Amino acid sequence: MYRCASWVAIGALGLTACSDGHSDAAPTAATAEETGARIYSGNCAACHQPDAHGIPGVYPSLVGSPLLLGDPKPLALWVIQGRRPPFLPAGRYAAHMPQFGWLGPRDAAALFSYLRSHFGNAAPPVGEPSVAQVLADSRKDPT
Repeated sequence: MYRCASWVAIGALGLTACSDGHSDAAPTAATAEETGARIYSGNCAACHQPDAHGIPGVYPSLVGSPLLLGDPKPLALWVIQGRRPPFLPAGRYAAHMPQFGWLGPRDAAALFSYLRSHFGNAAPPVGEPSVAQVLADSRKDPT
């Protein structure tokens, strides 16, 4: 019986040492670009469209958008808190931009960076610390 148990143990070790290529280890963290693409496709593309050109008169295009390509502060306040930038006139589009308050600084930075570097846009990435700072400042001064 002892011998049999040891062979079972060795066999079990052998089976665990052989792998089918799948790992039980946690998957590696997605890159910021993958995260941004996932967030865009799952939450933004339905309105702004998969190519980011929007629907004229209903949803704005994100291609070449001054709001998207400019200072990230008004973009973060608009997307995360629903605070319309003063330079963005109300009523231009039939639809209303929903507030994505569930976006944390890391995901928001990934989304903004993705949008700023895709669809023909060419603007520098947005860092997580800058989004976190904008949100922290907005809690101090909600105006």
